[in-house]
Amino acid sequence: MQVDLFSTWFLPATLVIIMMGIGLSITTIDLRDIVSEPRNLVIGLSSQLILLPVIAFLIATFSNLRPEFKVGLIIVSACPGGVTSNLVNYIIKGNVALCVSITVVNGILTLITIPLIVRLALRLFMGEDTEIMLPVLETISKIFMITVIPASIGIYIRRKREVLALKIQNPLRIILPLLLMSVYAGVVFLEGNGEGGLDTNFFGLIPYTLMLNFFSMTAGLLVPRAFKLTKQNQYTIAVEVGLQNSTLAIFVASTLLGNQEMALIAVVYGSFSFFTTMLFGYLARIWF
Repeated sequence: MQVDLFSTWFLPATLVIIMMGIGLSITTIDLRDIVSEPRNLVIGLSSQLILLPVIAFLIATFSNLRPEFKVGLIIVSACPGGVTSNLVNYIIKGNVALCVSITVVNGILTLITIPLIVRLALRLFMGEDTEIMLPVLETISKIFMITVIPASIGIYIRRKREVLALKIQNPLRIILPLLLMSVYAGVVFLEGNGEGGLDTNFFGLIPYTLMLNFFSMTAGLLVPRAFKLTKQNQYTIAVEVGLQNSTLAIFVASTLLGNQEMALIAVVYGSFSFFTTMLFGYLARIWF
């Protein structure tokens, strides 16, 4: 009952609150810039939709991982960013409007790309040809309910109460990540009861998931730089490309494919990627 309370109610509510807080940092000028300069969005989407899966396929191909883990790595790479990537960009003062735009558009596009990429991975690494279908209406409704609507409310409040919005920006950069981590901790510890501890493969998978995280962030930084995007847009895209929605990856692996070993990759990835991506994004902001 407690588990359901955290994962079913507290976590979604927390994500909504976070996106509303992020929306407070977005102005109508930021949104106009996305429309007037669409190449930022296109470069970000291309990096996430093309480069990231390519990196994952290369790591999987040249690794000695079991086939199930290789497919799990591909599943993570096929997922879009989520609220956590938006939050990291908010904390390090990235282009939040661009980050949210990439998350929303890519979230819709992955209804097509996830089945295609995962099916290819299953063929290459497991010799299987399995059809997977994401629940279209449910996925789109979640994207709007958890990202678009609360962010829009935050943008509206910023427009009507700009002084208030500016005043609470710095406190929110501390409060929001603490809120997210506390709820995640509740879910993990409660759901961990009776599970028998960590899977024996957990620590052995860290190097491969860390490689995926690091190389995707690096590519996400270098590609925008090659196209001479602004420094802020460079590290914004690096964070968005480097931090994938591990919750969606777990759903695809465990629910749609019924394979807990594939899902373990996403669990390992999700255990550290928020922190490594935030560190990378911060260093990219102050050094590059």
